[in-house]
Amino acid sequence: MSNSTTIKQLLCIASAAALFTFSASSSAAIDVEAAKSLARANNCFKCHSESKDKDGPAYQKVAAKYKGKADAEARLITHVTTGEKAKFPDGHEEDHKIIKTKDMAEIKNLIGWILSL
Repeated sequence: MSNSTTIKQLLCIASAAALFTFSASSSAAIDVEAAKSLARANNCFKCHSESKDKDGPAYQKVAAKYKGKADAEARLITHVTTGEKAKFPDGHEEDHKIIKTKDMAEIKNLIGWILSL
């Protein structure tokens, strides 16, 4: 892999566009405990759970929504890293909390776990 290819990939990751390429084909094993730990550390379980809706949808519902979609990983990474609007059951919107890590491997592991449910 050339340096220019590596640089292009890093730029695409920063914008979440290149993640489309890696979405379903990522062969890295999911570290469930690390994903849950990151979710706990970022208070994700305040609004989400694995199987029951709270203020946010259950992660199983999120996985079902994105099942088979090539851009699922990129879409969710953008959602948790940019603070875009989240819609609540009562109709109001708030900025989604941004994951407090810049480690893309940790973020991808979290998203991979959510999509695996």
